[in-house]
Amino acid sequence: MKKILLIVFTVIFIFSCESLRSGGDDSLSRTTSSVRLGDIEKQLGENPVAALNLIFMYKQIYFSAAENDVSSEDRLLLSQYEKQAIEDICAMQNKAVEEERWDEAVSLNRSIASIGVKNEHTGKEAAFILAGAKKKITDGNNLGGFLDAVMSHEMKPLDSASALLFLEKAVEGRQRRSSAYFLAAAQSAGARNIPANLRDYATGRDTVSDMIKGVATVIVDRGYRIERGYGIPDRVIGSAFFVDASGLLITNYHVIASEVDPKHKGYSRMFIRMGDASSPRVPARVVGWDKALDLAIIKTELDTEYVFSLVDQIIPRVGDTVLAIGSPVGLQKTVTSGIVSALGRRFLQIGDVYQIDAAVNHGNSGGPLVDSEGRLVGVIFAGIEQHQGLNFAVPAQTLTSALPAMITGGRAQRPWLGLTLCETIDGEAEIIYASPNTPAAMHKIGENTFIKTINGKVITSPQGGLIPAFQNEIFRCGPGELVALEITDNEEEVSRKIMMTVARPDLPLLDAAKIDRRDRIAAPLFGMVLTPLQTSLLSNSFRVNRVIRGSIADEVGISKDDPVSISRLRILEEEGYAVMEISIKKRRMGYLETTMQLPVWLDSPDTL
Repeated sequence: MKKILLIVFTVIFIFSCESLRSGGDDSLSRTTSSVRLGDIEKQLGENPVAALNLIFMYKQIYFSAAENDVSSEDRLLLSQYEKQAIEDICAMQNKAVEEERWDEAVSLNRSIASIGVKNEHTGKEAAFILAGAKKKITDGNNLGGFLDAVMSHEMKPLDSASALLFLEKAVEGRQRRSSAYFLAAAQSAGARNIPANLRDYATGRDTVSDMIKGVATVIVDRGYRIERGYGIPDRVIGSAFFVDASGLLITNYHVIASEVDPKHKGYSRMFIRMGDASSPRVPARVVGWDKALDLAIIKTELDTEYVFSLVDQIIPRVGDTVLAIGSPVGLQKTVTSGIVSALGRRFLQIGDVYQIDAAVNHGNSGGPLVDSEGRLVGVIFAGIEQHQGLNFAVPAQTLTSALPAMITGGRAQRPWLGLTLCETIDGEAEIIYASPNTPAAMHKIGENTFIKTINGKVITSPQGGLIPAFQNEIFRCGPGELVALEITDNEEEVSRKIMMTVARPDLPLLDAAKIDRRDRIAAPLFGMVLTPLQTSLLSNSFRVNRVIRGSIADEVGISKDDPVSISRLRILEEEGYAVMEISIKKRRMGYLETTMQLPVWLDSPDTL
């Protein structure tokens, strides 16, 4: 038998050698460098942004290792590809401008700026956004137009004619705060002879009684569920508020989840009600949603007496009085008051939320939170059920940033790089983990390094708010755009990484938890940076090299240099969390061995 196998292997070897000598299958003799260059060539002309992403990835892999690994011919070819890709991106932007596809022109402008290229449209982003705002107004998309107009105004003050145009549309759309915003912009631009009717409306004031008219009760009928042999009506009650006279309302994702979640296999029908229980139920549909931010936009064919404005870019102060409007436990048109208890709570995947003490119950979710001036402060979502008085709201600024993607329809796609960060005592953004098969990993971003800038911008924030600030900066981009990061290991050398963002997964760390080593995934999930005690990859014994402040490991008292053995890591994908079973000898407890289970959600708020 051994002789037969030897003969077979010999024949295969001889055949393979002859095939290579005769040039049989050319792919067998291709180097990985040539394969990557072939991938770049395929993207040229079709997606130059993706081509540039591969070019920067190629440089990271081959140029940083050993320059002799790349032939002069490959270097020349790569240079030609890079020049062509840049020219193609600029040409795409020129065409988008000619065809008045302003959102695409702005997106391409961000990618062009990230690589430091200047062209004929450099510095015109505010003008493009303003042109897009006017086009949306013309097309009947007033909400999108107002959002773009505010964005353009923040970058470059509106001229008087443009401000008057948006003022007129805001008055037509019965948006008092928007009218006041654009009136102030028109006056700052020196506008004269502003029509009295526009001025009078913009300088008026809405009462709480007026605002109530713009709040609806959301009813999601999910049929019946069986409990102990009895059929019980399955209903979800929430709140929503109008943000456009065309019938667009804002609510929470968790209120309407069964309408769009493919995992929900049962019956689901959504309605809104404007009055009490005797009022008719009006059908509504979901336009777009953002699960990571617990936001959704819905539409109904119903005229409204009041529309909330989204132009006020204010951040409340702790202690400010706020009003919550909604339908707690189905009691329509309920108003409760309270104060802003805290800012910067890390409760959702992206950004932070406000903590409030206004009375909020099931049914309030999705309702508006306004301040004493009648300005929209946030979107309410129910708090922690077993702790009364702990309630929260998504900031209005987060809502306005999220709306453009939701208005386009369907699931809002958010950008993602695949990094897990922690904020150091010195106020720096440290990279503690790069998820496999993500832009960060493909571009060889090292762990235990620090992000200095994003697209050339230094990000600063009060202590505890740095990660949300980084997320908000990336949030401005869309999936498929180029982003430039400056990375340093806190020594003199700073490296610039340019990569293309991808769509953010619902559970950012799910895939990493499935495929990466358990000792590595312990850092982003549980806050333990581990070092193997043995050289064998199969060893389950580790030493805690570091504990991330505020992490689960920190909360349960694990400290540096504690010996740890990992028994098991369970991934409960349906429930959205993971459990790590460990045995640990805590130094602070005299090395008494303890067995514990560490549960954690897979939707970490510290990912970028």
